Amino acid sequence: MKSSIHPELKATKVNCLGCGTAFESTSTVDQITVDVCSLCHPFYTGKQKLVDTAGRVDKFRTRTEAAKSQKQALGKKAIKASKRQAAKIAKSQNKLEPIKPAKKISKTPQVQVKEQ
Repeated sequence: MKSSIHPELKATKVNCLGCGTAFESTSTVDQITVDVCSLCHPFYTGKQKLVDTAGRVDKFRTRTEAAKSQKQALGKKAIKASKRQAAKIAKSQNKLEPIKPAKKISKTPQVQVKEQ
Protein backbone atom coordinates (compact mmCIF):
# COMPACT_ATOMS: atom_id res chain seq x y z
CA MET A 1 0.00 0.00 0.00
CA LYS A 2 1.27 3.47 -0.78
CA SER A 3 1.50 5.51 2.40
CA SER A 4 0.80 8.96 0.96
CA ILE A 5 -2.45 8.37 -0.98
CA HIS A 6 -4.73 6.65 1.56
CA PRO A 7 -6.80 8.61 4.10
CA GLU A 8 -5.99 8.18 7.76
CA LEU A 9 -8.39 5.97 9.75
CA LYS A 10 -9.52 7.32 13.12
CA ALA A 11 -11.57 6.06 16.03
CA THR A 12 -15.07 7.38 15.28
CA LYS A 13 -17.98 7.89 17.67
CA VAL A 14 -21.31 6.86 16.08
CA ASN A 15 -24.54 8.27 17.59
CA CYS A 16 -27.96 6.78 16.79
CA LEU A 17 -30.93 9.16 16.80
CA GLY A 18 -33.46 6.30 16.80
CA CYS A 19 -32.53 4.63 20.08
CA GLY A 20 -29.93 7.03 21.50
CA THR A 21 -27.05 4.57 21.68
CA ALA A 22 -23.45 5.47 20.96
CA PHE A 23 -20.64 3.15 19.91
CA GLU A 24 -17.19 3.38 18.42
CA SER A 25 -16.05 2.39 14.97
CA THR A 26 -13.30 3.40 12.57
CA SER A 27 -13.66 5.92 9.79
CA THR A 28 -11.96 8.93 8.23
CA VAL A 29 -14.25 11.38 10.12
CA ASP A 30 -14.42 12.07 13.86
CA GLN A 31 -18.17 11.67 14.45
CA ILE A 32 -21.12 10.06 12.60
CA THR A 33 -24.83 10.53 13.36
CA VAL A 34 -27.28 7.93 12.01
CA ASP A 35 -31.09 7.74 12.11
CA VAL A 36 -31.34 3.98 12.64
CA CYS A 37 -28.63 1.59 13.83
CA SER A 38 -28.50 -2.21 14.03
CA LEU A 39 -29.84 -2.13 17.60
CA CYS A 40 -33.11 -0.40 16.65
CA HIS A 41 -33.57 -1.35 12.98
CA PRO A 42 -36.79 -3.42 12.42
CA PHE A 43 -34.93 -5.99 10.32
CA TYR A 44 -32.61 -6.89 13.17
CA THR A 45 -35.04 -6.45 16.07
CA GLY A 46 -38.14 -7.96 14.47
CA LYS A 47 -40.25 -5.06 15.80
CA GLN A 48 -41.99 -2.42 13.75
CA LYS A 49 -40.91 1.07 14.78
CA LEU A 50 -41.93 4.34 13.18
CA VAL A 51 -39.07 6.77 12.69
CA ASP A 52 -40.36 10.08 11.40
CA THR A 53 -37.26 12.07 10.48
CA ALA A 54 -38.79 14.53 8.03
CA GLY A 55 -42.24 14.96 9.61
CA ARG A 56 -43.86 12.85 6.90
CA VAL A 57 -46.65 11.63 9.14
CA ASP A 58 -47.53 15.17 10.19
CA LYS A 59 -47.49 16.33 6.57
CA PHE A 60 -49.80 13.47 5.62
CA ARG A 61 -52.20 14.26 8.46
CA THR A 62 -52.37 17.94 7.51
CA ARG A 63 -53.10 17.03 3.88
CA THR A 64 -55.90 14.64 4.85
CA GLU A 65 -57.42 17.17 7.25
CA ALA A 66 -57.35 19.83 4.52
CA ALA A 67 -59.00 17.43 2.08
CA LYS A 68 -61.72 16.57 4.61
CA SER A 69 -62.47 20.22 5.35
CA GLN A 70 -62.60 21.02 1.63
CA LYS A 71 -64.91 18.08 1.03
CA GLN A 72 -67.22 19.21 3.84
CA ALA A 73 -67.30 22.77 2.50
CA LEU A 74 -68.13 21.62 -1.01
CA GLY A 75 -70.24 18.68 0.12
CA LYS A 76 -73.69 20.03 -0.77
CA LYS A 77 -72.54 21.39 -4.12
CA ALA A 78 -70.77 18.15 -4.96
CA ILE A 79 -73.85 16.08 -4.08
CA LYS A 80 -76.07 18.23 -6.31
CA ALA A 81 -73.56 18.07 -9.15
CA SER A 82 -73.33 14.29 -8.94
CA LYS A 83 -77.14 14.01 -8.98
CA ARG A 84 -77.29 16.24 -12.07
CA GLN A 85 -74.60 14.15 -13.75
CA ALA A 86 -76.48 10.92 -12.95
CA ALA A 87 -79.68 12.41 -14.35
CA LYS A 88 -77.91 13.39 -17.57
CA ILE A 89 -76.52 9.89 -17.97
CA ALA A 90 -79.91 8.28 -17.34
CA LYS A 91 -81.57 10.64 -19.83
CA SER A 92 -78.98 9.91 -22.51
CA GLN A 93 -79.33 6.15 -21.97
CA ASN A 94 -83.11 6.32 -22.43
CA LYS A 95 -82.68 8.01 -25.82
CA LEU A 96 -80.43 5.30 -27.18
CA GLU A 97 -82.03 2.26 -28.73
CA PRO A 98 -80.70 -1.13 -27.77
CA ILE A 99 -78.32 -2.60 -30.31
CA LYS A 100 -79.73 -5.59 -32.15
CA PRO A 101 -77.38 -8.49 -32.80
CA ALA A 102 -76.35 -8.96 -36.41
CA LYS A 103 -77.66 -11.92 -38.37
CA LYS A 104 -75.31 -14.86 -38.59
CA ILE A 105 -73.84 -15.50 -41.97
CA SER A 106 -73.14 -19.09 -42.76
CA LYS A 107 -69.58 -19.78 -43.77
CA THR A 108 -70.34 -22.98 -45.66
CA PRO A 109 -71.83 -22.47 -49.09
CA GLN A 110 -75.22 -24.01 -49.61
CA VAL A 111 -75.53 -26.16 -52.70
CA GLN A 112 -78.83 -26.67 -54.40
CA VAL A 113 -79.39 -30.17 -55.67
CA LYS A 114 -81.63 -30.64 -58.68
CA GLU A 115 -83.74 -33.74 -58.79
CA GLN A 116 -84.02 -35.57 -62.08
